[in-house]
Order: sequence, then structure tokens, then C-alpha cells
Amino acid sequence: MKKLSMEELNRLSVEEFKKTDKTPLAIVLDNVRSLNNVGSAFRTSDAFLIEKICLCGITGTPPHREIQKTALGATESVEWEYHDTTAGAIDQLRREGFVICSFEQVDQSVFLNEFHPEQEKKYALVFGNEVFGIDHEVILSSDHVLEIPQLGTKHSLNISVSMGIAIWDFVVKMKLLQPRP
Repeated sequence: MKKLSMEELNRLSVEEFKKTDKTPLAIVLDNVRSLNNVGSAFRTSDAFLIEKICLCGITGTPPHREIQKTALGATESVEWEYHDTTAGAIDQLRREGFVICSFEQVDQSVFLNEFHPEQEKKYALVFGNEVFGIDHEVILSSDHVLEIPQLGTKHSLNISVSMGIAIWDFVVKMKLLQPRP
């Protein structure tokens, strides 16, 4: 076993990325404060060919040095748009045919491992503010509210960890991974 070189990884160029069919997911950041978390959203979205990111409210936007530090150039490959409000972004995504899935701990949430996305649909995954979570209005307008089950003493995961778990889960369940040649 040997570690693969950059050439052996055979990654797409930015131009190839932009032309490639995307994973039918959008990431929505609802008033996310940390620019490192925003950068992580870009980097994870690049890794999984996410269709786009919606940056909402107080969420920082590129170009910004702190976003770039974590994104490592993914702001150049991943499509993004800014919305004054998350509710406005949700309305637009719904018109574009996305099913809205908020990640929050509420009394009627469904555990992520129990949720099965339909392969022919597009999903917008909403992640909230590091302290206050997702705005209540957005939760009420969501098609699904999903929760990542946890076993320890802490009440939540860092948003970048939650995004990674959620995106991976959707990609696997929607059978979007291709076997290695």
C-alpha cells in the first residue's frame, strides 16, 4: 500500500469541475458566523461536486482571507450565491425543484440514518448559526427536519462536521458514488 500522488488522484481542474454534472444537492448556510466554517462548506462541496452553496444573512462571502484559508481554492470551483435572508433562499430553491432539509434538533426531527432521499430529487441541506441554530421560520418551511444522532454529553456538532456527515450520507444513499476503475 502506498499513498497516492496528486497526479494519481486524477482530480478535476476548475474548468472541468464547472462543466461536470453536479450532485443534486445545494448547501444553505443560515447566518453562519465563522468564516472557517464557510470555507469548510466550500471545500466539502467541492469534494462532492455539490451544485451550489447559498450564503445567507450574516454569513461571510468570498473573497475573504479567512474563508480561503479553509476553502483552499474551492471558492473558485463551487458555484455560490448570496441571499439577504435564508427564507428568500429557500423560496428560490423550492422554485428550482429542491426539497428542503434542515439539520436541527427539534421535537419532530427524523434521525439522518432513518431518512431515505429519493434518487430522482434534488435536496437543499440547511445548516444554521453556531449558537442559535436554524431560524425558526426556516424550520417551519422545511420539507424535512433531520438530526444527526449523538451519544455523548455535548448538544451539537461543529457545522463543518455536520455538513460532512450529512453530505456523505446523502451521496451514499442516493447511490452517487462511482466504483473505482
